[in-house]
Amino acid sequence: MKAIDKKCISNIRVLTMEMITKAKSGHPGIALGAAPILYTLFTKVMKKNGLDSKWFNRDRFVLAAGHGSSLLYALLHLSDYGLTIDDLKEFRQLGSITPGHPEFNVTKGVDATSGPLGQGIPMGIGMAISEEFLRNKYNKDIDLVDYYTYVLCGDGDLQEGITCEALSIAGHLKLNKLIILYDSNDIQLDGEVSKCNSENLKEKMKALGFSYFKVNDGENCDDILKKINEAKKSDKPSLIEIKTIIGRTAKKQNSSAVHGAPLASDEVEEMRTNFGGKPFEVKKAVYNYFKEVNEANIEVYNYHKQLEKAYSEKYPEEYAEFMKLQNGTLEITRDDLGLTFDPTYNKATRYVAGEVTKLISKVDPSIFGGSADLASSTTVFGVDGDFDAFNRNGRNINFGVRENAMGAICNGITLNGGMRAFCSGFFVFSDYMKPAMRMSALMDLPVIYCFSHDSIAVGEDGPTHQPIDQLTMLRSIPNMNVIRPSGREETIEALLIAYNSKNNPTCVVTSRQVMDECRSFASKDNLVSKGAYVVSCEKENIDAILLATGSEVELAIKAQKELLVQGVDVRVVSIPSFYLFDKQNKEYQEQVLPKGKFILGLEMSEAAHFYKYLNGGKLLNVSAFGASGKASDVIKHYGFTVENVVNTVKENI
Repeated sequence: MKAIDKKCISNIRVLTMEMITKAKSGHPGIALGAAPILYTLFTKVMKKNGLDSKWFNRDRFVLAAGHGSSLLYALLHLSDYGLTIDDLKEFRQLGSITPGHPEFNVTKGVDATSGPLGQGIPMGIGMAISEEFLRNKYNKDIDLVDYYTYVLCGDGDLQEGITCEALSIAGHLKLNKLIILYDSNDIQLDGEVSKCNSENLKEKMKALGFSYFKVNDGENCDDILKKINEAKKSDKPSLIEIKTIIGRTAKKQNSSAVHGAPLASDEVEEMRTNFGGKPFEVKKAVYNYFKEVNEANIEVYNYHKQLEKAYSEKYPEEYAEFMKLQNGTLEITRDDLGLTFDPTYNKATRYVAGEVTKLISKVDPSIFGGSADLASSTTVFGVDGDFDAFNRNGRNINFGVRENAMGAICNGITLNGGMRAFCSGFFVFSDYMKPAMRMSALMDLPVIYCFSHDSIAVGEDGPTHQPIDQLTMLRSIPNMNVIRPSGREETIEALLIAYNSKNNPTCVVTSRQVMDECRSFASKDNLVSKGAYVVSCEKENIDAILLATGSEVELAIKAQKELLVQGVDVRVVSIPSFYLFDKQNKEYQEQVLPKGKFILGLEMSEAAHFYKYLNGGKLLNVSAFGASGKASDVIKHYGFTVENVVNTVKENI
């Protein structure tokens, strides 16, 4: 290893410790131990340009072990991504661009928000899937798309169950441009890894379809580089185990004590004194070396830009389409789908979702997704065949029974740029996907989640398969739009909203059971976009309001007719999206739900979010786990009948 490499690594180590000590918070262990790994990757391997951090043809990097953020920020500073020394001094401070864990759209050069262990590797896998698809779709005699995805992970990442799910998919798909760098130091927060893990990693990775490489000395940049170059030649995804010492050079190195507690300030001062220079200083030789690296990267960047220009001139239509997808500017309207209003339509809304997804996929060649082994039930799947090791042009991915990994992989596909990811499954199993869905919302990613079998109407499968608390769970996630449509029209509108969304994920929740079309009128406007609207007006004067979602809108309309016979005039309001209704102005909200009227909320779920709209009214909901039986019997058992709705209204007005 060259003297300049040692100097750079030493400077980076001191800088990261100063960041952590000043913040009085952070993780010294990985920053010290893995410094040679990231240094090698950033200076000798990755194709990047800090001046154009979103360049589509850059190599991707995911710091799965997001607690090592101080190390990443130090390298982004040196690699000309716009982070200043002052930014490094603000590490972990409120409002800084150097937050405690890396955040996408906060810090230039961060390709994915990371920190929750297990999420990083599948996001990297999603990026690698996207690269494979785009490369095979658009490359011709000129390569428009050509890059690698690198992930740095630790022991905790590999122990998470989601990671094994995701690695299994990656190996099956032979994603050979995915390279995982494993910071293997035999220590985790509660002590030695051997206390909880004794598996043979090499044999495990080989069984999962990976190439396995090992670097015995994590200080040896030359060997790290050599193994990365060998991995690039593999026809499989690769994992490189790199043996390091956690907290290397610290007094408590090689112990769990150095994982997540700042070093004593006098120890950091001693490190700086031994290295030389003032606090937070970068040696001129280090800056000069990184300047050379950055300039070399710009030459590579310019070369690829020339290829891009040549491609655009030779294949203008393909290039225009590719850039439109990269920029996310494609919008789809109802007219593009060619669907007409049909008031007699009475299929389950899951079938509508499947039909609309196919139509959207015909308009947008970047729509890509699949199901967790449930496409035959949700009816939502990708087109053009299956994406697999033998067909890189297919737009349907068979995720298998791996809901957890499916959500995180879809995040990676969307993060990568140029593609829109969707996934589908039974609504009750959104429980498995919640961490990934939360990450979608946190990163402002417009991932589309299509869930079917939305209520106790699942019937005989019983409480294990009847979603009761899931609507409440997902509605509680900031920036997550949850839409539960009541018929064909609302389902069409919901999916158009989901597709055209730019900055938030959307969850479209559909029914298993048949329901009548609840909207008796055609509308040129997308009414679901308002969140709530009057779906069936009162005859003359409002005696009460029935507020419902999904199949319960049909129940409300039937009860409305019976109440009118009995001399009670009610309004029926459909509220498919609380998220969108809350964005409307107060004038519209009060127009739909005028004050002073008794409101009965109807939803076959826990439905806690209804209370803010009821103005002291009542809620017909489900507060138990459901029951096994015929759907009609279960629905009746929980009081979702015309008779019960009518009686409840009459008792309260």
